[in-house]
Amino acid sequence: MSRVSSDERSGWLFVLPFTISMTLFFIYAIVRTAYYSFTEYDLFTAPSFVGLSNYTTLVSDELFLIALRNTIGFSLIVTTVQTVLALALAVLVNHAVRVRGLVRTVFYLPSIMSSAAMTLIFLWLFQRDGFMTAIVSTVLAYRRHMLLFFVGMAALQGALVLNARRSYEGISIFDPFFLLAAAFGALALVVACALAGLLPVFDNDLLISWLNTQRHFLFMPVTLWSVALMNIFTTVPTLMLLFLAGLQSIPSALYDAAEIDGANAFQRFRHITVPALRPVTFAVVTMGVIGTLQMFDQVAILGDAAPLASRVTLAYYVYESAFPAGASSRIGMASAAALVLGILTIAVVYAQKSVGVKERAE
Repeated sequence: MSRVSSDERSGWLFVLPFTISMTLFFIYAIVRTAYYSFTEYDLFTAPSFVGLSNYTTLVSDELFLIALRNTIGFSLIVTTVQTVLALALAVLVNHAVRVRGLVRTVFYLPSIMSSAAMTLIFLWLFQRDGFMTAIVSTVLAYRRHMLLFFVGMAALQGALVLNARRSYEGISIFDPFFLLAAAFGALALVVACALAGLLPVFDNDLLISWLNTQRHFLFMPVTLWSVALMNIFTTVPTLMLLFLAGLQSIPSALYDAAEIDGANAFQRFRHITVPALRPVTFAVVTMGVIGTLQMFDQVAILGDAAPLASRVTLAYYVYESAFPAGASSRIGMASAAALVLGILTIAVVYAQKSVGVKERAE
């Protein structure tokens, strides 16, 4: 009996630090935030109870509704894109047997850099006359050249595949004739430039406002699209490692059996890889949803480089309400918005668990 009691005491001692931190920094903080959400409080005077006034004010606050729309759109886009890219990169790295270590290192480097440093780098890239504008200018200048190249390559690829199918069965449109097709596309481009005089249409005065703008693309501000690109660039490597670990846990015998049965690469990926990776995909999507719904640091570092309405998210709205520039703190509003963000995060994760990616592999 004393032995059992001793083991129990040892167990409680091990979990005591986590229990204390959990109580102080989570449970107490949530209860305190819930209390402040029903009060009017500015950090200097005693809080006064106002009931549901903060929540009704949130519903009528245009900036809060913009932040809510931006947050949901940002989370949907970034989570989807980074999950797909992470899986694609994991499959690529898993097949790169000889240089797997080097490829892992190169792909993982962006995730170990400071978020603040990456944001400053992207601020430089997205200047009106910066690197991204230069890329767009080059594409616009040589768009006819690129179109002609790809049309010529696709035409020869199709012709080679059709000719091969006359002699062999099972030839796919993606079978490896690409080097010859690319050479033909390049030749067609050179001939066309020599005969038709295709000249660049480069515009030296082209300036694109990537950040300091209130324009929208689809249902999200252009500024947040730029932030989304930065977030994807820094997050995908970590998620790639999770997928890579899942890929290496799939028995190779499953692929061998499917290949013997005549399944091609896409069929093996669809019917073996994707179902087997469902637990990893569930974890990746859940982490992505939580991270994107609570995205704050990159938006905060942007500062005055972009208008508030075009970059505000729910997490930044909470910060802006609690510590507004040149105004009194609105702790009650910030607490109410923080609870809305927490409830939204829990609801989305639960919905993803219930109707989205399943936790168990097939």
